[in-house]
Amino acid sequence: MKKIITLVLTVFLFVECSTVPITGRKRVNFVSDSQVLPASFAQYNNFLEENKLSTNRAMSNQVKNVGKNISAAVDRFMRANNMVEEANNYKWEFNLVEDQTVNAWCLPGGKVVFYTGIMPICDNEDGVAAVMGHEVAHAFAKHGQERMSQGQLQQIGGLAVALGTSSQNPETQQLWNTAFGIGSGLGMLKFSRTHEEEADRLGLVFMIMAGYEGTEAAEVWVRMSQRAGGGSQGPEILSTHPHNESRIQDLRAYLPTARKLAAQYNAPQKS
Repeated sequence: MKKIITLVLTVFLFVECSTVPITGRKRVNFVSDSQVLPASFAQYNNFLEENKLSTNRAMSNQVKNVGKNISAAVDRFMRANNMVEEANNYKWEFNLVEDQTVNAWCLPGGKVVFYTGIMPICDNEDGVAAVMGHEVAHAFAKHGQERMSQGQLQQIGGLAVALGTSSQNPETQQLWNTAFGIGSGLGMLKFSRTHEEEADRLGLVFMIMAGYEGTEAAEVWVRMSQRAGGGSQGPEILSTHPHNESRIQDLRAYLPTARKLAAQYNAPQKS
């Protein structure tokens, strides 16, 4: 067991932490933009080639216009806070694809896709801004790169357990491997929920900075909950996302702080 502890501690001693701007959360991320962005941009282009863009001009223009406003707020923040090189790495692009899946996402580097299925949940321009802010926040906080880093650390931890128990009998090895698998799996789920909560909060700040009404962020999740029928979502500890009710409560509670932060950054109104 001493070998396991020593190996795991050695790994973490050599891993540097950085801080997510605005939220101040410490993160482990050793994947650089130069490593991930070329693949991200290529993946985005491949996706657009294989999926149909929406022909609804009004909705498409709304997604693009909201994306432009929120990405401008993010860019303004980065350039005002010594993140100029990082800001230059973003290649913002916003598209609406014809797909009834209730989903939206943003790849590292600022490549955003909305599905037509999420537009009724957005319901209005402020709702689109709430979803857009959340997705853009994932890229801003480098959640994709952090998940890659966490995955690599998980692999190293598994190797440490295997090496540390190599002299033990098979039953003991299996016990340690099972314990590590369950523990690290729950840990990854918690990281994912942390990312979602952080993206909710950052997205709320960004949408207000861009001139949108922050109260709509919680209302998006009210509509999402209504769509799901309000049924049980299972134990939150086993989920990659916080429960809808948790998100609603957190967004409403965080709204005064988000407004103060947006005022502090003194952003102009949306165009």
